[in-house]
Amino acid sequence: MRIVFLAPFGIRPKGSLQARMLPLAKELQRIGHDLVIIAPPYTNPEDSGLVEEVEGVTLRNVRLGPTGGALAAPFIALRMLRASLDLKPDLIHLFKPKGYGGLAAMAVAGMGLAGVKTPFLVVDSDDREGSGGMNDLHPYSWPEKRLFSLQEQWLTRWADGVTVASRALESLAWGMGAQPETTLYLPNGPVLRQPGSREQGRRCFGFAADQPVLLLYTRFFEFDQQRLYAVLEQLCKRMPDLGLLVVGKGQHGEEQALEQAAAERGFADQLTSAGWVQPDQLPDSLAAADAALYLFDDTLINRTKCPAKLAELAACGIPTAAERVGQIGEYLQHGESGLLVESGDVDGLVQATQRLLTDHVFAEQIGQAAGQRMATHFGWQKRAAELDQFYQRLVNVC
Repeated sequence: MRIVFLAPFGIRPKGSLQARMLPLAKELQRIGHDLVIIAPPYTNPEDSGLVEEVEGVTLRNVRLGPTGGALAAPFIALRMLRASLDLKPDLIHLFKPKGYGGLAAMAVAGMGLAGVKTPFLVVDSDDREGSGGMNDLHPYSWPEKRLFSLQEQWLTRWADGVTVASRALESLAWGMGAQPETTLYLPNGPVLRQPGSREQGRRCFGFAADQPVLLLYTRFFEFDQQRLYAVLEQLCKRMPDLGLLVVGKGQHGEEQALEQAAAERGFADQLTSAGWVQPDQLPDSLAAADAALYLFDDTLINRTKCPAKLAELAACGIPTAAERVGQIGEYLQHGESGLLVESGDVDGLVQATQRLLTDHVFAEQIGQAAGQRMATHFGWQKRAAELDQFYQRLVNVC
């Protein structure tokens, strides 16, 4: 089958395409499909018009210009549409029901509704985009918010098939008109990396070989910062030799706010902030930790998310204490492959984290079970096989 993936933005510098769309593309090619990714590279305009190979998958960056901002939308969407139809695909799969790709997909669906023969259209959702979702998280203009909400609802209703990254998104898709028989639950799998070196990671950050180290692998926006400070303060008081390693960078200077809070609360000497880490250095950074902490507010956007960073922690076998919200309960089973507490339970999270840091036999069992669960239930090879079967059903039924 010839398949086109419509990307929401360029492959660089964002990592979300490599966390979901690219692994699926690679596995579908391995099965035998002919697949091309078409992207609007507004995040990396230097790639405008560039055709390249990314991990064996053809990526066509449409040309940008002749203008920018909102005026660019029809030009970019039309180029994405033309580039897609020129390939004469059997199926177009849009990733994120919004933006330039969303406009191109709406044109495909509209032509189909008008009786024009078009490729099958599948829409993928890995976040809530409208009210209570990304519209509330990003500083979009009012017209943009209205457009993105319309796109999410219209495309979900009129696509031939819908793939969703979480159970909550599955329910929302049904509420927007998607049919259960043409909706596929397709959670994120882990990003496969080479195993890291604990020794190298600890040496890089200055941790002692026998020092307990707790990892916070995050972008910060998914939880209340004050709750994080309270958890870390209690842990550091209970474990004066504890090392805190923060890997990740916030959008609004959250890592600097954490450093300030650490100074005010007395655990600045125990905190090491690595910031954004290059992908080739990430395995060693993660391997430096004995356990990880994963905070998650109980909000609509979090309940619909399928957290790729948590999937990566689990795949690496890092025992994790997390707040039980949405997909987290799918990835980690309490007491078997992770320790879960209700969102907002500071004392429970402190106790769970401390147990993972001090009960080494138990923590090792938890980490091994997490890695095995990710490989068995969430590996991209398994998910791509399910997606392939989903495509075949759509084509045969429709």
